[in-house]
Amino acid sequence: MEITTQTKYALVTGATGGLGKAFIVALAERGYALLLTGRSEEKLLALQTELKGRYPQTQTRIYPADLADGESRTRMTDRITQEGLRLSLLVNAAGADIQKGLTEYTQEKIAFQCRVNFEAAVSLCRFAIENKAEKLEIVNISSVSGIYPMPYFAIYSAAKGALTSFSQSLRAEMRGKGVSVTAVLPGAMPTRDDIKEQIKGQGLWGKLAAKSPEAVAVASLKAVRKNKRKVIVGFWNKVMRIATCWLPTSWRLRFIAKRWSKISKDAF
Repeated sequence: MEITTQTKYALVTGATGGLGKAFIVALAERGYALLLTGRSEEKLLALQTELKGRYPQTQTRIYPADLADGESRTRMTDRITQEGLRLSLLVNAAGADIQKGLTEYTQEKIAFQCRVNFEAAVSLCRFAIENKAEKLEIVNISSVSGIYPMPYFAIYSAAKGALTSFSQSLRAEMRGKGVSVTAVLPGAMPTRDDIKEQIKGQGLWGKLAAKSPEAVAVASLKAVRKNKRKVIVGFWNKVMRIATCWLPTSWRLRFIAKRWSKISKDAF
């Protein structure tokens, strides 16, 4: 496979998930060469085969890796470095949306969720900057769940809030250095059956606030191309942010705790 200075390489994490795949399709249509990573080599191979059928001119490479495992991440990044690839785009789309009270977690699940949702994204940002093309765009997928503290979703919301904060700080550090960083805050996305049921259970608001993975991917790429610092995806998610920002934190915590204590999921 020929590597040229004109080739624009995009590394996408969580490639076999609903959002990751939406990014991959959008990037293939934009002419990027794709570096795909996910935990399952079998799923990555199937995705690569599908892409070859739909986009025969698109270069694809797969890098099976467990982002929660530092050694696994290092093996992946070492391969990319050894292959001499320079990144034009990094999309940190991988995430772990475990949802339950803290006492229901094991220590292993705590570490897993923090590493996937925050540590891995930070680590890959550093790697991408060290191995960037002339210009590098970074899209970090955070969440509107990170705007406020969320009882019974506490680790996820804290990690996503940290990712939003980190993204904005990194953006300031990289000003004038050929690197743009955008934090993207989507709401719920109907990617899995359990999430679809959860959205349905929220009634009209859930229907209005949810956005498809394809819509989130397109909005994210548009935002980073415009060099946006942060973007909340979806009109109704923006309305929610404006309408609730003036409420006392204690009120928000009680409302969230009452609603989210009824939901428990461990999809990973």
